[in-house]
Amino acid sequence: MLRHCYSKIFTLRLTLLLTYGVEKMISKILLAVNSVAREPIEEQIVKSSIIQALSKWLLTLRNRHFLIIDTIVFAIAPILALAIRLDDSFSLAPYLGGLIQVTILFVPLKLTVLYAFGFYKRYWRYASIDELEQIVMLMAAIGILQTTCFNVVYYLDDFLVNSLPRSLPLLDTIISFLFVGGIRFSIPVLNRIKQRHLKFYRRDRVLIVGAGSAGISLVREMQQSPWLGFYPVAFIDDDQAKLNLQIRRIPVVGDRHKIPEIVRSLHIRRVIIAMPSVPGRVIREILDICLSVGVPTSTLPGLNEILTNRIRVGSVRDIQIEDLLRRESIQTDLRRVGEFIQGKKVLISGAGGSIGSELCRQVLKCRPAEIMLLGHGENSLFAIQQELARNLQILQQEGDPGDTIPEIKTFIGDIRFFTRLEYLFEQFRPQVIFHAAAHKHVPLMESHPPEAIANNVRGTKNLLDLALKYGVEHFVTISTDKAVNPTSIMGASKRVAEMLVLQAAQKSGKPFMVVRFGNVLGSRGSVVPTFKQQIAQGGPITITHPDICRYFMTIPEAVQLLLQAATIGRGGEVFMLDMGEPVKIVDLAKDMIRLSGYEVGKDIEIAFTGLRPGEKLFEELFIPGEEYERTQHEKIIKVKNASRILPEQLDLKIEAICEAAIKNDNHLIVFLLEQLVPEYMPDYLNAEVEATPVNSTTNPEQPNPQPLLQRVALG
Repeated sequence: MLRHCYSKIFTLRLTLLLTYGVEKMISKILLAVNSVAREPIEEQIVKSSIIQALSKWLLTLRNRHFLIIDTIVFAIAPILALAIRLDDSFSLAPYLGGLIQVTILFVPLKLTVLYAFGFYKRYWRYASIDELEQIVMLMAAIGILQTTCFNVVYYLDDFLVNSLPRSLPLLDTIISFLFVGGIRFSIPVLNRIKQRHLKFYRRDRVLIVGAGSAGISLVREMQQSPWLGFYPVAFIDDDQAKLNLQIRRIPVVGDRHKIPEIVRSLHIRRVIIAMPSVPGRVIREILDICLSVGVPTSTLPGLNEILTNRIRVGSVRDIQIEDLLRRESIQTDLRRVGEFIQGKKVLISGAGGSIGSELCRQVLKCRPAEIMLLGHGENSLFAIQQELARNLQILQQEGDPGDTIPEIKTFIGDIRFFTRLEYLFEQFRPQVIFHAAAHKHVPLMESHPPEAIANNVRGTKNLLDLALKYGVEHFVTISTDKAVNPTSIMGASKRVAEMLVLQAAQKSGKPFMVVRFGNVLGSRGSVVPTFKQQIAQGGPITITHPDICRYFMTIPEAVQLLLQAATIGRGGEVFMLDMGEPVKIVDLAKDMIRLSGYEVGKDIEIAFTGLRPGEKLFEELFIPGEEYERTQHEKIIKVKNASRILPEQLDLKIEAICEAAIKNDNHLIVFLLEQLVPEYMPDYLNAEVEATPVNSTTNPEQPNPQPLLQRVALG
């Protein structure tokens, strides 16, 4: 009789624990949170200490601890399931043998499934809906397997499970799910509650412009990490469907035109633009609004910069000139690019340069078998090698066990030295080459023609000769819009390099191609770093001519299109990247002065110095005789007849100009370039350009360069 009473009491306790325990715990947590404001400060401090202690203890748990906890939970889950099923008629003794057999069957099955699917490799502090989805799917699979195994052994004479209810596997799965999920999700819940008690951090009131995924990710990290000093107050979004809604307890209060009113009414200390995919004109408009009310404004990098990286508070930075010139995000076929690179041996010349280093970053993400970094500058090469090594660690953590792990190699050498390059090819045997090594500074090359020829022409020929000898599958060289109707030694030398690539494509029948684009923002020798330095020194900003215009792209954007063009090419093509609208350099300088917090003409002056040797007012995109057509990518144009307009006896002329470079015969170099590149107009012939007045203003009759796609559409 006494034993029966004890059994009834035990059954009642287990039932109450399962049915009401979790609900009571959640209710207590909610009551504690809601009553914090009404409690005396002493009680708040005590409660905060308890929560912090509990949260700290949970955060010390590692996956090996969770494995032990799960084993215990899975061992008692069948008992709890049986207690619920039988309710008050539960007695352990008649079912003991069956429970032992079921426990022996279920526990290893659960642990095996969870371990096989990486359940014990999760970091639960930042558990989200993704982790909850995984728990639900794994537990559903476990439920099916448990039910199947239970029904199989149910009818076997050697097992005692036929004494147990048929619903036991399902109830066991539900109980396991509640405990496993409840324990793990208590960590982020308690962490959130703990953060609400941390009121002593000084935090700026922040207005987030953009209630999309980027803005929400930003707010989530601000809420989870108050020590960063940001307190999100409200969202701004142009989507009327989101107006007056709350996202993570943060209201959407209006569109961009409401910013001045919201800044004043909510005492906003900082505005963060969280719209990485919008074009630069939108960023410019929002910036102008924020500057009108004098509130500091920051932004997230553009989508082309962040790529697949996670949005976080550390990504927030001051608005840069690249943001104002940003265009609509590029639709890159990442799958096709990945298939092109994955498992290949890739050689990148000029790997330490601005374009070359970005190529290295993006190629690494495509998981080549090996990536060889070729350059002659040891410091720059070492810097990108170290960066790639860090990126490789992240790639290993995020990837699957069967993914290719790229091997990173470096080779210090100069492309002008054939024997040194041949040693590299013999050892490395590259399959894909991206040729980004070149001299590109126009005025300097105008003063040193032999160097331009030695590097841009002889260096390219060396790489091509070895590529043909060692059976390289793909060769992509980077050219410039200055190679189009060139007026400079640099531009003419790059045009000759294009010819060499096209000739090699004819000889080999392989996809050897040229990708031509304009100025890249932030690259070495570009105007942006120069302007930044001049602004830091107090000015003035020096510009050669008030009417000078250039096409600009960001480095990540240029490299993405370069990789996309490489997948399109079949051999012997010249691809041109759509550079968008040309930008007046004087407008660029004015924007940079404003972004630095100064006023044009008051704090920083702009001075005009006159066109430099070899410099043009407007860069061109079309060579006489070239025919253009669209490709499957909207931002890439192909020159259809590039390989059919090569000069005769190209090899002999190349050898002659290289000999002239060895002899340092500048006049002969210019003469031979005129023979090789008929459209080349040396500086001494470009008198009309040189005669342009330095202090002239924009002439409305001056032909305005058109965007590339528009020119192609016209004809």
